[in-house]
Amino acid sequence: MCGITGFVDFKNQSGKDTLVQMSDDLIHRGPDDSGNEFFETQFYSLGLGFRRLSIIDLSLAGHQPMVDESKKYWIIFNGEVYNFSEIRQELVASGFSFRSNSDTEVILKSYIKWGLDCINKFIGMFSIAIFDSVKNN
Repeated sequence: MCGITGFVDFKNQSGKDTLVQMSDDLIHRGPDDSGNEFFETQFYSLGLGFRRLSIIDLSLAGHQPMVDESKKYWIIFNGEVYNFSEIRQELVASGFSFRSNSDTEVILKSYIKWGLDCINKFIGMFSIAIFDSVKNN
């Protein structure tokens, strides 16, 4: 099972090095890939870290943290959404396109379409962190 990590630091004392160390400590959770994204504003620093154990989408298209095409929404996700295929079909029917076959991308695009209410559509077991730079949360 993959590993996710992250932080929001309102004192701006944590940096990219902290995030990388946190992710590296989770290598046993995912040896197949890793990714880190760090954001800093005058109000906070935010880190999203990921260690990947490839299961559903084995391609690099499933890399995390994952960002949408607009570069406004970021996600890290661990677990499985069992009904992601059905949700994906609904999103495609409403005009969304996909670069991967991962449930992660389906979750991200669901958030873009339905906001936090998207969680009510998911059947599965999971942990999700989404950074919405539009709402700055």
